[in-house]
Amino acid sequence: MTIGGSIFLVAVGAILRYAVTDSISGVDLATIGLILMIAGIVGLVISLFMFASARRDAYGPRDRVVERDRYVDRDPLA
Repeated sequence: MTIGGSIFLVAVGAILRYAVTDSISGVDLATIGLILMIAGIVGLVISLFMFASARRDAYGPRDRVVERDRYVDRDPLA
């Protein structure tokens, strides 16, 4: 789940929980809103954690030195 999708779930859940006053027979919209908000918050925390760990790994270790042999270009006509 992306950050935008998580924020969308939280917003829809908050609307269902606090702004909708209609009722549907057999369906509690406040409970559905709460479930959507919890799912959105959990998704947001997971996606932020994965984003932060991916950014940390992208730069790699900073204290590693790599030594390579120098390339010597041979004269192709000789």
